[in-house]
Amino acid sequence: DTYFVVANGRLKLREQDGASELIYYERSDEAVQRESNYLLVPTQDPNGLKAALASALGVKVAVRKKRRLLLWRNVRIHLDRVDGLGNFIELEAVAEAGTDLDREYKSITELRDALGITDERILASGYSDELLRAQAS
Repeated sequence: DTYFVVANGRLKLREQDGASELIYYERSDEAVQRESNYLLVPTQDPNGLKAALASALGVKVAVRKKRRLLLWRNVRIHLDRVDGLGNFIELEAVAEAGTDLDREYKSITELRDALGITDERILASGYSDELLRAQAS
């Protein structure tokens, strides 16, 4: 994932398994279960798009990771190995538009309880911010 410098939210170009998409998302930086709003734009020319965005906006950081994806009910379970950071699990409940998110929060809570993921183990920021902090120290 290549993250670009933007004034609001986060903008990244994801290149994986021969497919590429530009992803813009907004999410709070709190160490709690939180909502993420996003927009996905598939691209057929990731190299050209990356060059244009890098020139126009600047590259914030590149995050290299290996991801294994598991599905449980409406939850995507990401098992990630992030270069320079280590191993992580990300739980992402996919919600339909207009939902009150009650079902999604219940699913995440059930999985967290089953896996023993306590509040202290939740990262407030994303991999890009964690990698920037690690590189700065």
